[in-house]
Amino acid sequence: MIEVSEAKTDQEIKEFIKFPFELYKNDPFYSPELIKDQKEHFSTANPFFKNATVKFFLARQRGETVGRITSIVNQQHIRYHNEKAGFFGFFESRNDPDIANTLLDTVSRDLRGAGMTVMRGPMDFSTNEQCGFLIDGFNEPPMLMTPYNPIYYPELMQQYGMTKAKDLLAFILDVPEELPEKVLRVASLAERRGIKIRQIQKKRFNEELRAFKDVYNDAWNTNWGFIPLTDDDLEYLGKRLKPIAPPEMTLIAEKDGKPVGFLGLLPDFNLLLRKMKGRLTAISILKALYYQRTITDLRLLLLGVKSAYRHRGVDALLFREAFKAGRKRHKRVELSWILEDNEPVIRLIEMFGSSLYKRYRIYEKRI
Repeated sequence: MIEVSEAKTDQEIKEFIKFPFELYKNDPFYSPELIKDQKEHFSTANPFFKNATVKFFLARQRGETVGRITSIVNQQHIRYHNEKAGFFGFFESRNDPDIANTLLDTVSRDLRGAGMTVMRGPMDFSTNEQCGFLIDGFNEPPMLMTPYNPIYYPELMQQYGMTKAKDLLAFILDVPEELPEKVLRVASLAERRGIKIRQIQKKRFNEELRAFKDVYNDAWNTNWGFIPLTDDDLEYLGKRLKPIAPPEMTLIAEKDGKPVGFLGLLPDFNLLLRKMKGRLTAISILKALYYQRTITDLRLLLLGVKSAYRHRGVDALLFREAFKAGRKRHKRVELSWILEDNEPVIRLIEMFGSSLYKRYRIYEKRI
């Protein structure tokens, strides 16, 4: 008998957060966020809850937690896409179809009760955050803020009757000594057209984030699954990114003093998270300080150019300036995630010599 109940109390949410630590206890690639950060992310401190109804569910068998899932009705998605799609997220389960089916059935019933006709996921909580199950590329650990899951999750989805909604791609690039000549030539053209690149200023971080929002909501607004960033989202995102965003690799492209593009490279702090094991203690902090010096991977988390400035070399110029800083001590860059049908971006990053190395899948099912 598998019993599913909604997690409401602080203790139950704590159980929800801690279940993956047991599930992945023998997996060296598991890179958990700090428990204290997860608690905040699952609370009303997260502005996502202002526009969405989220329910947390735990599956138990013989008194033991064996799975978890969330049901998400995102009003922003419904309004923006005019689609009655609900979502599941934060799915974790033992390798047992009965457990997975029971969890997914629970969300399906909840979403139908809210008037939804499609169940899609995983979304943790939206496309502005982690989404998709890893389906290819299990031979390397995940980089910062990217999904990771057991290899059996795709089969659990297929057994339940879920089908592919969209694949998301991750490319890997060895940091070159010099960028390809074509990239440098296109970047120079952008400079001659009056495009200037500058680093963000940490002391004006909130103001810089407004420039990012301006670019983001223009550059991504036609992307599949896009949800606009609100001012509250921006403030919350800034709080999470400010401590880890290196100014020399967080760049704004401007034309006549107005933002037209944005690029953000982040060191792969997952290396530290694997050492800290979710806990902020004196020992884990010392470990983090020691291993921070050994980080050699970067993740290209943010890259966007306003639609009116595409095909003018803005992206090439951003890349050129970012790589000047990134190549000093880093060996590889992950470029992710990219929609499988975003051909212009895929062609651009393949021009650098990057190769596809991970694939994530978002599933859906009529309910």
